[in-house]
Amino acid sequence: MSAPAPPWSTGAATGAAGPQRRRTGAPRPRRAGALLVLAVVAWAAWGSGLGREPVLNPGGRHVLGEFWVAALHPELSPELLRTTARACVVTVAFALLGTVLATAGGLVGGVLASRVLWSTTPFDAPARRVRRRAGWLLTRGALGVPRGVHEAVWGVVLVSFLGRDPLVGVLAIAVPFGAITATVYADLIDTTARAQHAALVAAGAGRLTALVYGVLPLTVRDLTAYAFYRFDCALRSAVVLGMIGAGGVGLELNLAFQALDHERTWTLLYALVVLGALVDRWGAALRSGRGRRRVPASAALAAVLALASAVVLSPDLGRLTDPRTAELLGDLVRRAVPPDPPGGWTGLLGDAAATLRLSVLAIAVSSVLAPVLAFAAARAPGAGPLRRAVGSAARLALLVVRVVSPPVWALLLLFVLLPGPLPGALALGVYNAGVLGRLFAEVVEDLDDAPAAALRAAGAGAVATSCYAVLPLALTRFAAYALYRWEVAIRDSVVVGVVGAGGLGRVLESERASFDHAGVLAVVLALLVLSVLVDLLSARARRALG
Repeated sequence: MSAPAPPWSTGAATGAAGPQRRRTGAPRPRRAGALLVLAVVAWAAWGSGLGREPVLNPGGRHVLGEFWVAALHPELSPELLRTTARACVVTVAFALLGTVLATAGGLVGGVLASRVLWSTTPFDAPARRVRRRAGWLLTRGALGVPRGVHEAVWGVVLVSFLGRDPLVGVLAIAVPFGAITATVYADLIDTTARAQHAALVAAGAGRLTALVYGVLPLTVRDLTAYAFYRFDCALRSAVVLGMIGAGGVGLELNLAFQALDHERTWTLLYALVVLGALVDRWGAALRSGRGRRRVPASAALAAVLALASAVVLSPDLGRLTDPRTAELLGDLVRRAVPPDPPGGWTGLLGDAAATLRLSVLAIAVSSVLAPVLAFAAARAPGAGPLRRAVGSAARLALLVVRVVSPPVWALLLLFVLLPGPLPGALALGVYNAGVLGRLFAEVVEDLDDAPAAALRAAGAGAVATSCYAVLPLALTRFAAYALYRWEVAIRDSVVVGVVGAGGLGRVLESERASFDHAGVLAVVLALLVLSVLVDLLSARARRALG
């Protein structure tokens, strides 16, 4: 089975066959695989203490109730509105500059990591084929390290030798996002009209020249659409970085939560929803049939806003070449090498298992919630006013759920749950339900409508139609998307340490607070290994679905 079409894909540039056709069916998952998944989820739930330990916080119900009531009357004082506006500008500036750098680096990395650039011909010598294969593997492997570490961890590392400067927040987003973008761009390049590239090479053009002139122009729309998708993700990352000291909306949210100022909190949350809606709307326009006309305007707008963001943040680029920075970096390396986990490698293995359980439980929760929201949010041709109203409400709910970052969900859940793995897993589960719900809704909209129409004509209701005509066709792609998000959940597990979720995130925060750099390096290495293993398992499972 081919990988499911990504949320930024327009379908027109991802293959030589042109626009993506509607899927008419998918094989049913094997029963043994389903039983294995249930067993793994049960292991994760039991290991996280569910059913064995008290999890409810009886005294927090009224606080949570007050929080939701405050949604009806957020604080709208002029002073707070000015503060919120300034915080939004800072958050957008971090996200935009990080995305611009990630896109530029991702474009270069995507070209270097593409199979097209390293391809061989039957006439090449065996030694040349081996060198090209090794070069491609080394390039792809080099991208795995920065994208396997969460941006919050990059922020912690970079501040150690760059100091407290806005440059840290920008680079913390740009480095991992650049590696992720390069991987996606390489895949887009490899699946786009390779015949043109081969024809130019045969005509005497160099491989890089043929790629730049023969392939990249065909992918501009998809590359731009993905850059806006990455900007959407960068906004949430900027909020998380703000909560750990970068400033912006994240910092203001953290202060409001600590003060239990619910009205202030809701003002900030509404501002995030508005920002997310604007970015989501523009990204959707780029993916639409008229998106090609919006690409130049989008690029020009991004350039202008990037310049404005640089003025707002005023990052000190001189720190990158300052001899003091090199001295601090060298001292950091000396103190971090060799890595030394606080509880030994055996203890670190147990923390890695706890992180794995946390991620499995989070994806299980999101995989249950997301289809419900997706079926409601999917646009149905010829739907009546009530159905359209329900769909609009569901799409708004999905936007709100995914705009609020996992640490914020974790703090909310602490009102009713005791600190531990469960609130961390649920926070990641709710957040990923918003992301998966959006993707699942697009899958449902892309399905062949004939089976559903036949059931509706026979008098079946909406629930029966979804269960018997839509879900069987969409289940395989649902599972593939959930496996993709499992890889992301491993990285995101480090940012729910605020609720004492345990695992590698808790150890990392403890070692960071005690300035134990050897311990921090050990935890980061464990996270990298775990990310690679989950990546391999996820890829294997996705292939098995086909």
